[in-house]
Amino acid sequence: MASQDILINWAPQETRVAIVENGAVQELHIERALERGQVGNVYLGRVVRVLPGMQSAFVDVGLERAAFLHVADLLPAVPVARASVTTALAANGGGGNGNGGGNGGGANGQSARAADTPPLPIERQVFEGQTLTVQVIKDAIGTKGARLSTQVSIAGRMLVFLPHDNHIGISQKIGSPELREQLRARVTALAQAGLAEGTPTGGFILRTNAEEATDAELADDIAYLRRAWAAIRERATSQRAGTLLHEDLSLAERVLRDLTNEATQTIRIDSKMQYDALKAFGEVYMPRAAGKLEHYKGERPIFDLFGIEEEIVRALGRRVELKSGGYLIIDQTEALTTIDVNTGGFVGARNFEDTIFKTNLEAAGAIARQLRLRNLGGIIIADFIDMTREEHQQAVLSELKKQLARDRTRTTVSGFTQLGLVEMTRKRTRESLAHMLCEPCPTCAGRGQVKTARSVCYDILREILREARQFAPKEFRVVASASVVEMLLDEESVHLAGLSEFIGRPISLSAEPTMNPEQYDIVLL
Repeated sequence: MASQDILINWAPQETRVAIVENGAVQELHIERALERGQVGNVYLGRVVRVLPGMQSAFVDVGLERAAFLHVADLLPAVPVARASVTTALAANGGGGNGNGGGNGGGANGQSARAADTPPLPIERQVFEGQTLTVQVIKDAIGTKGARLSTQVSIAGRMLVFLPHDNHIGISQKIGSPELREQLRARVTALAQAGLAEGTPTGGFILRTNAEEATDAELADDIAYLRRAWAAIRERATSQRAGTLLHEDLSLAERVLRDLTNEATQTIRIDSKMQYDALKAFGEVYMPRAAGKLEHYKGERPIFDLFGIEEEIVRALGRRVELKSGGYLIIDQTEALTTIDVNTGGFVGARNFEDTIFKTNLEAAGAIARQLRLRNLGGIIIADFIDMTREEHQQAVLSELKKQLARDRTRTTVSGFTQLGLVEMTRKRTRESLAHMLCEPCPTCAGRGQVKTARSVCYDILREILREARQFAPKEFRVVASASVVEMLLDEESVHLAGLSEFIGRPISLSAEPTMNPEQYDIVLL
């Protein structure tokens, strides 16, 4: 595992985190005070609409848009009648119809659902006006509201607590079967200790850093998580719908909990106030991670010193240069992301086939890094350069999977299709870097291109003809950008004069510097 350093740039309005390995930025995380994500937050929501055809419901949790709850994110429940909402709330601590469980740490929270028993349709489990304790599992993206689950999970330092599920799960990164069984037995015993007979223990997922934890550390984490859940239940019985019941940690705190591992050498933060707060938090909950904290005191901004600002600029561009001379072209759309691999100026191999193979091999690592760096999710299509040899295809695919294995976000890779494409899916829980930092261009409206001056000239000529058939002004005045006016006076002057003669009205021109290339006005005088 390559050694890594974590850099934290803190400001009151924004926290930025960069993970650097061997001098190269591998991940960027950004959290803005006014746009903080909701993933992990627990709310008391109110069902505002049930859609049987989509097997989903819209739930008001107090956010800008109603959130989305699918039947797959409900635990099994007895059918709920409208009159039973008060009883259901009292029985489940404000959790509505008793749905709950865990979606954290790799568990889907549905272990209690019998494999051969189909779930009840959503209209038999929830109804409009009902209150539910729900957790955000995916932030609002674009025009889509946040996605919810009643399978609540609470993440701690070493464990993820599943309040409504007795399942004990182990992180897949803990590979030893013997160690997995030992950990499962230890956590089961610790979870039962001190509980009254017959009291449900709740379920747990052991995180990777639980591998070397002592019984005392695990017991402390169990107690902390149960206290957090008890506080959530208590607030759910006394608050109204739309209330935030539990908020996940800030980005700086999640660095210690989620992003720090054995490979982390240092965690440098450039704010003394935040360093002190993070140190105090870490010494209580993550002492090993807290020991790696350093206060950066340099005069130059920390991101400037390590070249992070330039890396962010490059991560917003379409083209990614490869060391060999090849390059990637990355295009992100609402439906999917496409990545095209090109040889560019790479001619270093002995023959063209080897050139293609080496470019694709380098591109595989670059693609995995760009997915992490840009936080690209959803469907991803990689168009590698065509390879004729089967062993070359398999080597490139193997390298891609190897590099993707370092990703914290779940990624699934298919083999090469008949067209030579590699299809991937990467779980999307928050906005991509480009969507977070950028907005559609007001000039091209997000198309990435604008009409030529000649095309706009012809639009203007057609519009004048259309207006002349309806109105009879003394004169038509065209107000447009300088480039369009210049073309109408020069290359298109013959057509402009011909139109003026045809409609029997003079046409004057006026250049407006503030107009973009596609804008124009036709004034009737």
